[in-house]
Amino acid sequence: MTIRTRFAPSPTGMMQLGNVRTALFNYLFARHTGGAFLLRIEDTDKARNTPQAVQVILDALDWLELKPDAEPVYQSTREARHAEVARELLAKGQAYYCYCTPEELKEMRESAQAEGRPPRYNGYWRDRDPALAPAGVDPVIRLKVPQTGETVIDDLVQGSVRVANSELDDMIILRSDGTPTYLHAVVVDDHDMAISHVIRGDDHLTNTFRQAQIYQAMGWDLPQFAHIPLIHGADGAKLSKRHGAVSVLEFREQGILPEALCNYLLRLGWGHGDAEILSREEQIALFTLEGVGRAASRMDYAKLTHLNGVWLRAADDTRLTKDVVARLPGQCGVQADAKAQARILALMPGLKERAKTLAELTNSAAFLARAIPLPFEPKAETMLTPEARAMLARLIPLLQASDFSISGIDACLRAFAEAEAKKLGQVAQPLRAALTGSTTSPGIDATLAALGLEESIARLKAVTEGY
Repeated sequence: MTIRTRFAPSPTGMMQLGNVRTALFNYLFARHTGGAFLLRIEDTDKARNTPQAVQVILDALDWLELKPDAEPVYQSTREARHAEVARELLAKGQAYYCYCTPEELKEMRESAQAEGRPPRYNGYWRDRDPALAPAGVDPVIRLKVPQTGETVIDDLVQGSVRVANSELDDMIILRSDGTPTYLHAVVVDDHDMAISHVIRGDDHLTNTFRQAQIYQAMGWDLPQFAHIPLIHGADGAKLSKRHGAVSVLEFREQGILPEALCNYLLRLGWGHGDAEILSREEQIALFTLEGVGRAASRMDYAKLTHLNGVWLRAADDTRLTKDVVARLPGQCGVQADAKAQARILALMPGLKERAKTLAELTNSAAFLARAIPLPFEPKAETMLTPEARAMLARLIPLLQASDFSISGIDACLRAFAEAEAKKLGQVAQPLRAALTGSTTSPGIDATLAALGLEESIARLKAVTEGY
C-alpha cells in the first residue's frame, strides 16, 4: 500500500501550533514510509474563509519547509462531486430527503431536552413517503445511520474506540442549498485523494464515527486513523493567547527558527528515547506513530527559546546575516548597506553565541549598521567620563599603527592597558561603549576588527572630539 497523508486546514483564522504539529506529523510519516504528503484547503465556509488566511497557511508551510508533493486541493472546487456522492447515497437507499423546517427542528430539540434526552434529530423523515412533503420546503439530504450495533475505530494512537449507533442521529450530508456539510465533504475528498492515513487532532475523534458511516454506506475502505492529543498551556488548559504566542507566524516574528520550532513540536507529544536535538533527516528516519503519546502535551515557551538558542548557534552565519539584515529596518529602524552587512557577517560567530532568538540577535547586531553619532544606552553613557574619553584619545594612534587583525588588536590593547597601569577591562569597557553605544558585545578585539579601522577610528573620534 502506498502511504498518502494529508494536512487539511480551514482558512478561517491563524495557523496555530496544533495545526503546525499536525502538518509536521503527517509530513514526517509520509517521508518515513516513502509515501506522499498532500495539502487540502478546506475552504467551504464561505462566510469565514479569507484569501489572507489561505496565504498564511501556504507561507507557514513554506517557512517550515513542509512541502506538499502536489498542488493544494481546494475543497470549494469539489462541491459538485460532494453532491454527486450524496445523491448516490440517496439512490442506494442509504440517505433520504428531510423536509423538516427550522421551527420543527427547534421543537424536536426542546422536546428532547424537556424529556432528558440528547437534543438529536428524531428521524421523522427517515421512512416517510416524500409524497407527503410540504410545499415550498427545500429538503436536506440526511445519511441513514444504522440504529443498532456499534461503530468501532481501531485508532493507531488511541487504540480501539467505539460508540453505540443509537447515540448518533441521521446527520445532514447535503444542505438545502446543495452545499455539502464538512463531515461529508472530508470523506469524499479523502477517498478521492486516496488518503491511506488520517492523522489529526483528537478533537476530531467524535467526527470519525460519523465519517466512518459514510465510508461504510458507500462501500469504501476506511483509511487508518491516528488522533493525536492536543497542546495545552502550562496550566493544563486549552492553549490560548493568554499563555503566549499560538500562531506560527507570531513565532516567526519573535525570531524563532523554523527548524527549532519543528524540533520542539515533534518532541511535544512524540518521543524516541533521550533524543532531543534532531535534524530533519533524523526526524524522518525515526518518526513512527508508535512514538506518539495519548496524553495532552503542555507548551513550555522557555524550553522552546532555549532550544532555539541551540539551533541559532549551529546555524550558518551567512543565513543568519541575511535574516538580521531583513529584520533591522522594522525592528531597529536602521538599514544595513553593503559595508554594514559585511561587518555583521564578520562578527556573527560572536553575536550568535549570546542570542536565543533572531530578535535578540538583531538587537545586538544593530550597532554595526548605525551611523555616527551613535545612540547611547544610559549605562554606556556613564562609562564615557572625561577621563575615559581622554584615555580613548590616547589609544587612537596606537590602534592606527596596528595591523588591525584580531591578534594585532588584542596585543595593542594589552600593551596600552599595561602602559596606562590599568586592567584590560578598564580599557575595554569604555572602548566598547564608544564603539557600540552599549555595554555588551562580542570580544572587543573581534568587534573592532569587524567594524574595520576606518569606522572604528571615526566612532572613537566622535566620542573623544565631540562630533
